[in-house]
Amino acid sequence: MQQPEGFVKKGKENLVCQLKKRLYGLKQAPRQWYRKFDSFKTDQGYHKTQADHCVFVKKFDRGDFLILLMYVDGMLIVGRDPKKIEILKKARSKLFAMKDMGPVSKS
Repeated sequence: MQQPEGFVKKGKENLVCQLKKRLYGLKQAPRQWYRKFDSFKTDQGYHKTQADHCVFVKKFDRGDFLILLMYVDGMLIVGRDPKKIEILKKARSKLFAMKDMGPVSKS
């Protein structure tokens, strides 16, 4: 590793900076993202399925549920109650920078 061009100081050419947080694109970034997201969902009462650890389920009274599926940096939310889906989106957006792409389409 080398210092970026323009930031090299005489006598300190061999010194580099230590990162204090993970950066997008580094090898450990996906794992750190998943750990943070998993902790967030677990704190909200969601459970990972045994078949796929990127599928989170939360069951409510009267058989209602929400399912959140993760794939790379995309998510799909499935549920019957639009109000519960909106509450999930608001809670998620407080901790993570996210963009709502709207309803799913086949195209």
